Amino acid sequence: MPVHLILGGARSGKSSFAESVVTELSEQRPRHYVATAQACDEEMQSRIQHHQQRRDDRWTEHECPTQLPALISRFTENDVVLVDCLTLWMNNIIFNHGETASESEIQSQVTELVSALQRSPAAVVLVSNEVGLGIVPMGEVTRLFVDHAGWMNQAIAKVAQQVTFVAAGLPMQLKNVVKECD
Repeated sequence: MPVHLILGGARSGKSSFAESVVTELSEQRPRHYVATAQACDEEMQSRIQHHQQRRDDRWTEHECPTQLPALISRFTENDVVLVDCLTLWMNNIIFNHGETASESEIQSQVTELVSALQRSPAAVVLVSNEVGLGIVPMGEVTRLFVDHAGWMNQAIAKVAQQVTFVAAGLPMQLKNVVKECD
């Protein structure tokens, strides 16, 4: 269950870096790209197409806007999985609940995701935005998103063997736990 969390801001290079990590890990293993984005408008469709054009036919794509824990539980020890991105997944969870989004429901989803990651035998690389470096947003739902995205990143970083922060295309290793063989 090697988990590698890759954090960064918008357009920091985190997705490109994550794809290179998966490529290194998956020489002879199946590569899976789990897309959480939904094309709600032309601009988002353009972003999705840009990401798709970078990948070749060795990738199997899975569109998964909300059911991420269930999908992760289906991968095997032979699989290398890239999830891009967790903050869009969090946005989808909150958006689906609308104004009735509760802290307990969001936390339950994150707890389920962390459990699925801990149980998964696959190598999983996760991309997430670091949203806590800016000003506190106005609006209750936006603050709910920022708070829970930060807590989600912390929970996953706690169980991940590797955590990398990407800024200006440069990866900075925050955590690297290497398990030694007995």
